[in-house]
Amino acid sequence: MKFAFSLKNKLKIAFLLFCIMCCSLLIRFLEDKSVKKINESFISMYNDRLIPATDLYFIAENLYHKNSIVQNSLGFSERSVHPSVGKLRLAKYNRKIDSVVSKYELTLLVKQEKQHLDDLKSALTHQNVQENKILNLLHHDILEGRKLYETSGGNTSSKSLNSLSVLIKMQSKVGDELIKDSKIFVSGTKVYSTLQVMLAIAIGILIVGIVSASNAVKIQNEKFNLN
Repeated sequence: MKFAFSLKNKLKIAFLLFCIMCCSLLIRFLEDKSVKKINESFISMYNDRLIPATDLYFIAENLYHKNSIVQNSLGFSERSVHPSVGKLRLAKYNRKIDSVVSKYELTLLVKQEKQHLDDLKSALTHQNVQENKILNLLHHDILEGRKLYETSGGNTSSKSLNSLSVLIKMQSKVGDELIKDSKIFVSGTKVYSTLQVMLAIAIGILIVGIVSASNAVKIQNEKFNLN
């Protein structure tokens, strides 16, 4: 009878330890998953937000240079440029911008970003067409070229910059969302760590209980033998 009672208690203890072990493994799995998500968020922040944001500002810089070339070709500044030279310089900046846009398309984009990127590409294409028209007119009639620039050419440049500005703001918004997600994952790892500490305490209490029960049984056996 005593043996059956002892076996029953041992089975209870073994089952309890097994449950604690399963909980520990589950918490460890969830913690590793959370850390992986945090790592992915930071990688995405760098590859899909930080570097592309720098590239977008690079596009803005090139758009500024393009507008300066057109104005110089129109004779609006002291640094006048021949229309043929202006077209060559514009072509160089257009290649740079196209290269950056193609690179940007390969990054992780949300639905709104894709839409704003399409708007930017459309604005850039329209700007290139207008700039070529202006510079072609300058070969024949500089007044007509200036007129086209003042009526629509300058506006196309502003539209490109506005589209670019919207895309940059969208980058910042998505980046903030990634940071919020990372904070959630970090909070999760803190919870998992707390649970691990609680399980460790539970195991410690269980061990102390087993040792105390074992000592109590030993003392009772000694008293029984003395009697």
